[in-house]
Amino acid sequence: MAARRISGLLSRSFTSASASALFPGGRNSSLGRGLSRYNSTIAAATAAEEPIVPSVAVNYTRLLINGQFVDAASGKTFPTYDPRTGEVIAHVAEGDIEDVNRAVYAARKAFDEGPWPKMTAYERSRIMLRFADLLEKHNDEIATLETWDNGKPYEQAAKIEVPMVVRLFRYYAGWADKIHGLVVPADGQHHVQILHEPIGVAGQIIPWNFPLLMFAWKVGPALACGNTVVIKTAEQTPLTAIYAAKLLHEAGLPEGVLNVVSGFGPTAGAALANHMDVDKLAFTGSTDTGKIVLELAARSNLKPVTLELGGKSPFIICEDADIDQAVELAHFALFFNQGQCCCAGSRTYVHERVYDEFVEKAKARAVKRLVGDPFKGGIEQGPQVDLEQFEKILKYIRSGIESGATLETGGERFGTKGFYIQPTVFSNVTEEMLIAKDEIFGPVQSILKFKDLDEVIHRANATRYGLAAGVFTQNIDTANMLTRALRAGTVWINCFDIFDAAIPFGGYKMSGIGREKGIYSLSNYLQVKAVVTPLKNPAWL
Repeated sequence: MAARRISGLLSRSFTSASASALFPGGRNSSLGRGLSRYNSTIAAATAAEEPIVPSVAVNYTRLLINGQFVDAASGKTFPTYDPRTGEVIAHVAEGDIEDVNRAVYAARKAFDEGPWPKMTAYERSRIMLRFADLLEKHNDEIATLETWDNGKPYEQAAKIEVPMVVRLFRYYAGWADKIHGLVVPADGQHHVQILHEPIGVAGQIIPWNFPLLMFAWKVGPALACGNTVVIKTAEQTPLTAIYAAKLLHEAGLPEGVLNVVSGFGPTAGAALANHMDVDKLAFTGSTDTGKIVLELAARSNLKPVTLELGGKSPFIICEDADIDQAVELAHFALFFNQGQCCCAGSRTYVHERVYDEFVEKAKARAVKRLVGDPFKGGIEQGPQVDLEQFEKILKYIRSGIESGATLETGGERFGTKGFYIQPTVFSNVTEEMLIAKDEIFGPVQSILKFKDLDEVIHRANATRYGLAAGVFTQNIDTANMLTRALRAGTVWINCFDIFDAAIPFGGYKMSGIGREKGIYSLSNYLQVKAVVTPLKNPAWL
């Protein structure tokens, strides 16, 4: 598959014509520094609109254990909320330790006794391909659930994310019958085979910012390698993983191979990380929570852990850059998915010679960003996922103001209902400020000034994170220099958020351990076994 450029796909869906119509004249249409706030009349009118009623019913809210939908052992449920309004969408089964035990038992039995690991790799791939076909068939319904539960624009979910999930499962289905061992020469008369075996029961914990994509990143390689899975969904966004798991069973997945437990981190998540019969653990989330997961895994059975954690990615704009293009790309790198993206370009470094021009244009672009009901066509930014994230972001904005950064635009709630925040831009940001150090995970762009490449390399690397980086330059020597100098798992040159099923993703330093996607993800779910047999009078060695 050609590398999927999310920014390019979005640009085909969202036009600036409607944005221009919103600013026909007067002070709020200016691109100068006089414009520092959203048009309050437009914001109030948008907020007054009744939310669009989603066209799907929520039919799957229970745990999926051993191929059956079941209630939590305790009988408890918890609400999942519509971030557009703060109102309850549905009540979902609240899994706990007992439910995790039931799910792990089912997964262990399916691995030790069931047909999945003993099935031919070709047949496993056919099931995964049938699942991909079902995802494609139910694209709109799945995208609607994702938007309703998460708040991301429907066009993003329907045109980009669900098709990417389909592509990921087809990619891993293709790998299923191409995983093989080696025969290696040894000193002496021995035949040596290297076997790649499924690791067993995989425990997986996924986040709320890309619920369905992270389901695919985790479940795809695990199933391709012949493992069984217990996956815990994020409590904020449980709906699409349950629905997808239902489709996977329709495609022919045997009972117990995939088990879905919805619940909370300190209970269900901790029980999974700490379980003695889980052979491998994968987690995506914050760095602080990742530390807890790693500790629990070590204290239990020392299970191997893959971690995809936080980031504070630099986006470096050099003095030779086309400023208009750089502004648009830097805007996308930060504001995509409401800023709730682990690899967001959240430290925008701009060369001093073009800094003022960039700030003016970045501010103007943020003011034109369309915020509103994510089910409405043309909307670029929906609400933050929940009240906790909403309040956290506003706290960081206040911190930026108090620490002396210049608030160019935004900085406030958008409307009066739901968890919407105005696209926010800060200039004159320095490294000691919290908005330049911490992962905000929201629509807050921090613009910093630099003088030369040596300086920006040092500053860009002076962070505990190392997930991604972006570079915008027309000079190939500059690009090559920065590519090798930046301590990050992914470096995008004159682009950002280019994702493909074959491109590995993961971080340096405290941004994680291991890689997801591509061939590298398969090794997370395989054991390596050496088998040595004596040879008697071999004709060759």
